[in-house]
Amino acid sequence: MTGIDLSDKAIDYASNMAKELAVDTKFICSDIYDLPNVLDEKFDIVFTSYGVIGWLPDMKRWADVIAHFLKPGGHFIMVEFHPVVWMFDDDFKTIVYSYFKAGEIVEELQGTYADRASEIQYATVTWNHSLSEILSGLIQSGIRIARFEEYNYSPQNCFNHTIRIDKDKYRIEHLDDKLPMIFALEGIKE
Repeated sequence: MTGIDLSDKAIDYASNMAKELAVDTKFICSDIYDLPNVLDEKFDIVFTSYGVIGWLPDMKRWADVIAHFLKPGGHFIMVEFHPVVWMFDDDFKTIVYSYFKAGEIVEELQGTYADRASEIQYATVTWNHSLSEILSGLIQSGIRIARFEEYNYSPQNCFNHTIRIDKDKYRIEHLDDKLPMIFALEGIKE
């Protein structure tokens, strides 16, 4: 297993956890777009999870990297927050951002995703990618979409005004089940 992250701290944390658990893994600190210059391997499975694509400006370039590392017939598995959730303000009361790519989003924030009450203040730059931008990037890179699902809950309590509806299932309280919160897909490299 090989893990990639842009953060040295995340790589150190993952490496220490792998040692504790006696799991044979390799972790690489790299910008995903530079990864083909850093890693020379092909994989049966490439997986990406929550909170990755919002940091990346170009979905076609991202999909090209995924296709580069998949063996023919290899599977790409993705689970990510739905782009609709990133349209709203933090309280999910007002639509602030376009669903369709309108450039980078620069925000002045306080708190962190791990501690929303933190006094830390910082600026962040993110991008919101529509489902068509994500899917088209993968398809154009030679990855056939074998399965696609949307879900009206989040497995994490990481947004304001959430209520727990079941084990590991959270929704925005005042929106009930009206909002897609995550999506999952499986792609196969042709």
